[in-house]
Amino acid sequence: MKPSRFPKAKAYRDRHGRTRWRFRHRGFARELGTDFGSDDFKRRYAEAEAELMGPGRAGAGADRTIPGTLSDLVISYYKSPEWRGLSESSKRTYRGPIERLRVQHGDKRIAALERRHVMAILAQKVDTPAAANNLRKRLAQLLDHAIALDWIKANPARLVKPYRIESSGFHAWDEGEIARFFEVHEPGTLAHRAVTLMLYTGAARVDAVKLGPWNIKGGRIEYRRQKTIRSNGVLVSIPIHPDLAEVLASLPDDRPFLATAYGKPRSPEGLGNVMREWCDKAGLSTCSAHGLRKACARRLAEAGATAHEIMAVTGHKTLAEVQRYTESAMREGLADQAFAKLISRPNREQTVVNLPRRFAKNDTQASEMKGK
Repeated sequence: MKPSRFPKAKAYRDRHGRTRWRFRHRGFARELGTDFGSDDFKRRYAEAEAELMGPGRAGAGADRTIPGTLSDLVISYYKSPEWRGLSESSKRTYRGPIERLRVQHGDKRIAALERRHVMAILAQKVDTPAAANNLRKRLAQLLDHAIALDWIKANPARLVKPYRIESSGFHAWDEGEIARFFEVHEPGTLAHRAVTLMLYTGAARVDAVKLGPWNIKGGRIEYRRQKTIRSNGVLVSIPIHPDLAEVLASLPDDRPFLATAYGKPRSPEGLGNVMREWCDKAGLSTCSAHGLRKACARRLAEAGATAHEIMAVTGHKTLAEVQRYTESAMREGLADQAFAKLISRPNREQTVVNLPRRFAKNDTQASEMKGK
């Protein structure tokens, strides 16, 4: 019997007979995974509850909210143009940490918030610096809204430095890992199709699940990223790689490329879950769906593509992330080029022989000792 603290978690069996859990409440449903009670399960459950009580229901308790508090600010932010301009996927991502912050500090007055308070809030996540930095971003956005409302004059969250993160984020698949995946998941399987699609388009999960025959125009795949579609994101238009064309050739023309067994669109979360299973089966514990997006950019960089060229494929709006891929991939090649220039320099042998005086003196003394 499941604990009462997860009353909306319902168990079911998937088509493989494996027990899974789903957050369900009056038609609202979100996947919770297979590991009941784990940290990932708790995170998903909290985010589902936060989404359930999101802006559509935010006004339910507004009459009991104390004016000027964090809770009051959150309600106002959910009605702002900034929030409404976000994509649905971004709203889901942002809402989780915002609502958890609201539960802990919703009754506190924004006008009394100082830099030291922000530091104390973030310090609670010192063991997970990425989560701390994510919370800092969300709090900074909320407090920018408070400035717009004339509640405060300065944003204390922006005065706090982010935590240093040793990791570079999601692991980018290397060529050995890609080869291993294709050894285990052969052509014709959904796993093979999904990785091929994401590897040759650089599409994120939320975009990959929506791609279908309707995105093929004039021998190219064209789509707008869900993350930027609300802000008129640029059109991604890329030629179809021969390997991808071969995979897509035999698919039906009336359903998404990564449709479920029933022909229905697959959710981004669902794709992430099955990708985890596929990678684990291949022994690739560090690989993930997002890592394929990085692998696509890495491959382009190693092929000599410029940051702007990679950006046209991946649909990034800024160069910062793409430049990091490019610099990392090109560093080894640049080092080889640098040493090639050094080795081929004219009079190379002469420069080696003409040592500084202190080294030449020691060398002469050594020769004299050998003669004795």
